[in-house]
Amino acid sequence: MLHYPKIPGSRNAPGGRCIAFDKVDGTNLHWDWDRDFGWHAFGTRRDAFNLTAEGIDQFHAAHPGLEQASAAFLRQLAEGLDHTLRLNPRYATAQTVQAFTEYTGPNSFAGAHTHGDAMEVVLFDVVAADIGVVDPWSFVADFGHLRTPRVVYEGKLTGAFLEAVREGKYGVNEGVVCKGGTGGADVWRIKAKTYAYLERLKAHFGERWGDHWE
Repeated sequence: MLHYPKIPGSRNAPGGRCIAFDKVDGTNLHWDWDRDFGWHAFGTRRDAFNLTAEGIDQFHAAHPGLEQASAAFLRQLAEGLDHTLRLNPRYATAQTVQAFTEYTGPNSFAGAHTHGDAMEVVLFDVVAADIGVVDPWSFVADFGHLRTPRVVYEGKLTGAFLEAVREGKYGVNEGVVCKGGTGGADVWRIKAKTYAYLERLKAHFGERWGDHWE
């Protein structure tokens, strides 16, 4: 099962208003919440494990290098997210929720991490059972008090803005993720990466740089 779709590049970007978030360079992880049981499962974009001692051990065996991920989530985000989901009226009827995060550190690059780094879990999307994908404006309003990506732009999505991102004019490392729409299936996402990040990919991966581009 694919828990989170691949975000398309900017070639076919829709028009309209958007919020552009700093694109965090890390590993995509999902965290599954139930109103009766709380946080009970987690995993990468393509798998899931019970959020128990046994399940965490299984996750570590399957994903070397991500050993700090579950502890970081439980320490940094779990309580604050649970609090919001239980008290915010927008989610009053949501029995289940998936929270999506990037697991990242100061030297993370293209999904690889450096042993010994201080790691953090950054919340970037929420999907509620009765709402679908939370729209970007509600996401900022409801979850912006938690560790979320920096908002670098809000307004009409234009080619000029995307080119400015590529040229490094917005102070981002990898690039941006632009999100628009009113919620649920109407929410759209596109990504744009910087030319500086492109050069890093070419230097590190050689001919395989395209596997990590847009």
